[in-house]
Amino acid sequence: MAADSVSPEDPFPRRRVRVDRRADGNLEMAYVEVGEGDPIVFLHGNPTSSYLWRNVLPHVQHLGRCLAPDLIGMGESDKLPDPGPGTYSFAAHAGFLDRFLEEVGATERVTLVLHDWGSALGFDWARRHPGAVRGIAFAEAIVTPLTWADWPTDARGIFRAMRGPDGEAAVLEKNVFVERILPASVARGLSPEAHERYRRPFATPEERWPTLEWPRQIPIENVPPTVRDVVSRYGQWLRTSDVPKLFIDADPGSILVGRQRAFVRKWAALTEVTVPGAHFVPEDSPHEIGRALAGWIPTLR
Repeated sequence: MAADSVSPEDPFPRRRVRVDRRADGNLEMAYVEVGEGDPIVFLHGNPTSSYLWRNVLPHVQHLGRCLAPDLIGMGESDKLPDPGPGTYSFAAHAGFLDRFLEEVGATERVTLVLHDWGSALGFDWARRHPGAVRGIAFAEAIVTPLTWADWPTDARGIFRAMRGPDGEAAVLEKNVFVERILPASVARGLSPEAHERYRRPFATPEERWPTLEWPRQIPIENVPPTVRDVVSRYGQWLRTSDVPKLFIDADPGSILVGRQRAFVRKWAALTEVTVPGAHFVPEDSPHEIGRALAGWIPTLR
């Protein structure tokens, strides 16, 4: 389909489920649910939401129970109280994702469809629940610990800044991830309507903490070590696991290129398709992704 057929319209209502196990806690995650059957879970990254999947879901909603959550603090999900450095850590997100999947009953015969930080969360969940996973599809994913040489050249400066003492000014005050990095990383361009939808959850500096914490969690040059260890463990598991994998290779792509792409191509049980796109490939090529998933999911046992 032509690029202009990528609609900003979102036809899917959001449901809500409590994911807070504190006795007095009431934090909820918002999510899309459409279709019936085995669960197909779509996980987004930074700074997006379930809205990322709006044009992919119609291609596969007849193949299973499609679930697309907004990660905590993002999209229409609740914000964490008193946010600050480390509040929105990988471990915190992983814990809320665990509870979300338990609460909605997506714990058996799960197919994962992953992008950006959703990939790290999904890969880690799959490694910890290998018997629950039917298949894993992924694009522009975090597949191995990185060095600065692995990171896109034109993005190193801003990502170094976000990980350092200037990060708060760049992200919390100037909203750089939403206003600059997001639209620059969609090859076809981001419509004003779509950009506004992504902007909406991050109206104030306090609400922008997730978009700052995520770049600080990327395992670059062994920092942070806890996330480096998580990524290293699931990368080695994915290399040998017989769980079917669909690698949606973005051309030209952004972060899953070079050494990372070569690493993925060594994984067992891998099918590869190529679609046009930069980093936010579900915005660039949602229909190509949807058709690839619609052809691959029925092959899963």
